[in-house]
Amino acid sequence: MAIDRRRFTFMLGGLMLAGQVPLDARAAAGRPTPQPLHFKPDGGFPNSRFPALLYRGVMPAGTADPAAAFEALFTRHQWPPQWRYGMYPFDHFHSTAHEALGIVSGHARVRLGGPDGREFDVQAGDALVLPAGTGHCNRGSSEDFLMVGAYPTGQQWDLLRGDPAELTAAEQRIAKVPMPADDPVGGSLLALWKV
Repeated sequence: MAIDRRRFTFMLGGLMLAGQVPLDARAAAGRPTPQPLHFKPDGGFPNSRFPALLYRGVMPAGTADPAAAFEALFTRHQWPPQWRYGMYPFDHFHSTAHEALGIVSGHARVRLGGPDGREFDVQAGDALVLPAGTGHCNRGSSEDFLMVGAYPTGQQWDLLRGDPAELTAAEQRIAKVPMPADDPVGGSLLALWKV
């Protein structure tokens, strides 16, 4: 049965929306493909119109120095690393920077989206990319849980705990956070965060 170009394009678009086909040709060529996660505002947690991105297995098991490897990867994509640590065990967000988190070792259950958000299990090799405003919290982790945190060039993070009295000012700062030049792991952030 022959299929015309218009019908093929329509079907391909439907598969892309369903997550069955990579978002762009570069994804098909080995570019990491994330799970996009959308969160609505949650009290004093504004979250973002852009999805948070969960990348699985960015760093292969057995990488000799995964912290240094994540730092090199983030640096190559213009997200200079700023720290090695875990994740705070309280809901918080950043209003002045987007954030990339590379899980170096161990595993954790993290909540994204604020106190009424959703929980996800992450493990060594995974990466999270959180647009400014996205609530996050460590709900429990292994003793060896360690991450590398990175931010787009020129962005410095702050730390807010969802105080409703600070929300309006935080939203104004979030609106001014510039779009990053690249995805911190070389994935499809720019396609998924289109304005």
